[in-house]
Amino acid sequence: MRTAVYTLLFTVALACCALIFDASVSAQNSGQQPPAAPRPTATPAPEQDDLQGGQVFTREVQLPITVMDKKEQPVAGLRASDFIVYEDKQPQQIASFRDEAAGTPIYVAVLMDISSSATAKLRFEKESAKDFLYTVVRVRKDKAAFATFDEEVNLLQDFTDKLDKLDTAVDSVKKPGTTTALYDAVWRMCDEKMRGVTGRRVIVVITDGTDTSSRAKLEEAIEMAQRTETIIFAISTKSGFSSVVPGVESGTVKSDDDKRLDRLADATGGKAFFIGERLELERAFTRVARELRGQYIVTYRPTNKNYDGSYRRIEVKLAAERDGLKVRTRRGYTAWADRNK
Repeated sequence: MRTAVYTLLFTVALACCALIFDASVSAQNSGQQPPAAPRPTATPAPEQDDLQGGQVFTREVQLPITVMDKKEQPVAGLRASDFIVYEDKQPQQIASFRDEAAGTPIYVAVLMDISSSATAKLRFEKESAKDFLYTVVRVRKDKAAFATFDEEVNLLQDFTDKLDKLDTAVDSVKKPGTTTALYDAVWRMCDEKMRGVTGRRVIVVITDGTDTSSRAKLEEAIEMAQRTETIIFAISTKSGFSSVVPGVESGTVKSDDDKRLDRLADATGGKAFFIGERLELERAFTRVARELRGQYIVTYRPTNKNYDGSYRRIEVKLAAERDGLKVRTRRGYTAWADRNK
């Protein structure tokens, strides 16, 4: 009898070991990360539609397009026929076109760097952020969110059109953090908040531009922004407010950190501003608000229906060359096969 019991216990123990081993191998093969220390991983774009019982996928790509003149002012009055859209150098047919004078809702999130390097600039940054939110948010139409980041990302106010709530959230920022997780902040805001909204998606990052503690890489932050069709505007305050610092505005990029911040914005259709005095910070916010009011929204369905996870490059040109006009939009996207990869 005792032998039978030992045999049964041994058999159960072997079965448990086999189950644990299979689960371990399955997790390794699937690439899952331990829940205690998750690393941002690829998730599918939400804009794909599943047609014909899940057999055919089609994507409608939306492009916010900014056209600027020689004086860096938005150009109004253009039509769909004025634009040519290319994907991997192949012309695409425009499916819809909107002039943003019509007023498509905007979902804008302000991400403020509160790491130790930003301490001296915090008060003025808060004042400027509030002014920007008052300028850009149209009550009962647009919505804004406010978050801070140091080594962590903290959402202080979810999307709302109540300006008093946004005021309270900005005013609540008191104590600075330590390190800077810039790319994590962008990645998480795009994945957790921008993915679920309808309308134009915009993130304005106020930072000194030096990422010191992110788990996500720059390329991962860019990819997530592109897949959620989020425009990134970056305002760098790394120099403080004592002197003008040469940057993107003057046509030169000063450091590797500047280049990375410029790339983050440029790849998503936005722009990086490198400022060196308080008045320039106010002007940068004004520029962002003006651009958002002067964009064109173009959508198209790609001619390449092979969603194999490859990167697709986007280029938008004017049908007729116009002296001094510059066209800006996001640089591309990753074509995912379905929602589960």
